[in-house]
This record gives sequence, structure tokens and C-alpha cells, in this order.
Amino acid sequence: MFATILFKNLFLLSTVTFSVALNGNNDPAPAAKEKKILVFSKTNGYHHESIAAGIEAIIKLGKENHFAVDTTTDSLQFNDANLKHYSEIVFLSTTGKVFGEDQEKALQNFIHKGGGYMGIHAAADCEYNWPWYNKLVGGWFKSQPKQQQAKLQVIDKTHPSTKHLPDIWERWDEWYNYKDLNPDVHVLIKIDETSYTGGANDGNHPMAWYHDYEGGKAFYTEMGHTKESFVDPVYLQHILGGIEWAMGKK
Repeated sequence: MFATILFKNLFLLSTVTFSVALNGNNDPAPAAKEKKILVFSKTNGYHHESIAAGIEAIIKLGKENHFAVDTTTDSLQFNDANLKHYSEIVFLSTTGKVFGEDQEKALQNFIHKGGGYMGIHAAADCEYNWPWYNKLVGGWFKSQPKQQQAKLQVIDKTHPSTKHLPDIWERWDEWYNYKDLNPDVHVLIKIDETSYTGGANDGNHPMAWYHDYEGGKAFYTEMGHTKESFVDPVYLQHILGGIEWAMGKK
């Protein structure tokens, strides 16, 4: 009798052990760690009033779409030790000369390691003496007419930033003219220069684009001068698509 009971107990123990080995414990799998972006908004030139609204809007987008957001105007945050914590850096209407050589090198290292870059509006009005940045952002600000209504032509609706947009997107904003445009970017949106006054890019006038660049990803949108942009759900979906693409989020 004792041998029979012992055999049954050993059989039950081996069954439980085998089951645990197959199935593991019953604890749920740990949640994937949220990606984190850094919003950089230092200005050494014109300071856009919309920056505060843009920061608030991007923080809200992060909470709603499961990515973390840090913000800074301190260029000394651009060092290898700090930037390794981020998937993407958003330049929110930065202007003028914002970096020294060490910070420039840190941004280059970040991109070379697969980091994402997104430029909003005056990010193209920045670092004019740094050709590498010109290629990254995709072009430099040249001039702008007064704010006015215009028609945007959405020429590629396969990108997350444009798939929700109409073929013709009419909106009020400040419309940049550009110089030193990077011919290697993929253009998503152009502006119809016949729909407003002051266009100076000879009818071929990009407004939003993206490209792979030296190991990383870069996205730029011209729109975002006005505070009203950052409460417009159509525009917010546009920048959310750009943010998520540049961080590599599928």
C-alpha cells in the first residue's frame, strides 16, 4: 500500500513539474517599455508663440498613444549619455544657432545609431552654417509672405502623416519659401503657389517630406506657425503620424 501511494505521489509531482516547464508561471508578460521622445525648442532667433501650445499638444499625444515625452530648451542635453534614452528628437520651431561642436557631434551620433528626427515649422530656420543639418531637415527657410489661406496638395497618402488628409488640404498658416532643398527626400505635400500670394519656389514647393538619413529617419512638416494648429485634430493627426514614423513605431 505504501509503495502504491508513493508511486501515485511521484507521478502527480512529475506531472505538475512537466506542466510548469511547458507553460511557465501564470504571471502576465511584462508590458513593452514605452518609447521616449525629446522635444527640443531652443530659440536664438524668432521665438514662436505657438511653441508652448505645441509642447502641450505633443505631451497629450504621447499620453494618448503610449510614448513618453521629455522637453528641453537646453542644448547641453545633447550628449551621448542622455540621447541614448530617446527614440526620437523633435525640433519644435527651433531658430538660429543652437549647438556647439559637441552637441552637433552628439546629434550626428544619435542619427547614425538609428535615432529619429522630426522638424516642425521653424526647425528649418536653424543651424544655417551646418550643411549636415541642412541635409537632415531637408531645406532651409528663405522667406515668408504674410499669413493667409492656401491650398496644399497631398501627393502621397500612403504615409502615416498623410493617409487621413484630403487630396486638397485648405488651411491658414505661415507659408515658408525654401532654399538648399535636399533632392533626396520623399515629398508628401506641396503647396499650390497659385492659391496664395508670395510663393517663391517656382511652382515646385514642398511642404512636408521624409527620408532615411545616415542610419536614422527624418521627417519635416512646414505647418505649425499658429497656436490654432495645435488644437486642430487634422493637423495633430498629421504630426502624430510623423512622430510615430520617425520613432520607428509601426
